[in-house]
Amino acid sequence: MQTENGTDTARDAVLDAALMHVPFDGWSETAFRAAVADSGVAEGLARALFPRGAVDMALEYHRRGDRLMADRLAGADLSQMRYSERVAHAIRTRLEMAEDKELVRRGTTLFALPVHAADGAKAIWGTADAIWRALGDTSVDINWYTKRATLSAVYGSTVLYWLGDDSPGHERTWEFLSRRIADVMSFEKWKASARENPLAKAVLKPLSRVMDRVTAPAPRDDLPGRTRT
Repeated sequence: MQTENGTDTARDAVLDAALMHVPFDGWSETAFRAAVADSGVAEGLARALFPRGAVDMALEYHRRGDRLMADRLAGADLSQMRYSERVAHAIRTRLEMAEDKELVRRGTTLFALPVHAADGAKAIWGTADAIWRALGDTSVDINWYTKRATLSAVYGSTVLYWLGDDSPGHERTWEFLSRRIADVMSFEKWKASARENPLAKAVLKPLSRVMDRVTAPAPRDDLPGRTRT
């Protein structure tokens, strides 16, 4: 019987073996088969670990990056940073977890396909959630959703910019990221001040309801006070 630790070892072995093939073959069946052969993991077990083959490998690679980022942030002292700087630092740390930019580029191509778009959106949402949790977010109301929806948009646009950035040390990407976060912070400040303006409140209230419906994912069952139906 395969132990949980043994399963994790086999999963990591297949994924590690795939990383040398993906830059050439993409997150594809070809890369998956080559990874299984190189890893020495039995094909039946590999198929059980990655039922959809390369798609599930790509998602596991993404989740591994989230875990590495969380570990890195857990050991960092961010107390001297403003909150916006902490968010920027977290996103930058997440991008730096990629062993090879081409692995991310190939993943972006895969999840741009309509059939896998939902998986890609879920992966980005998971990264946004991992960042907020690493930064100590404890929100449980609608802010839980809006924070992650906003950060998903910032992270997604930053990844696309980063993929095309050839500046030394990706300096243009970090400048782009700072601008995006500044835009978000400005909007949040405007919303806060607008709440005191009767006319602005009348305009914002229906808009907020629409945006909440558009950006909110399926309700979470584990939020405090939420009961299962």
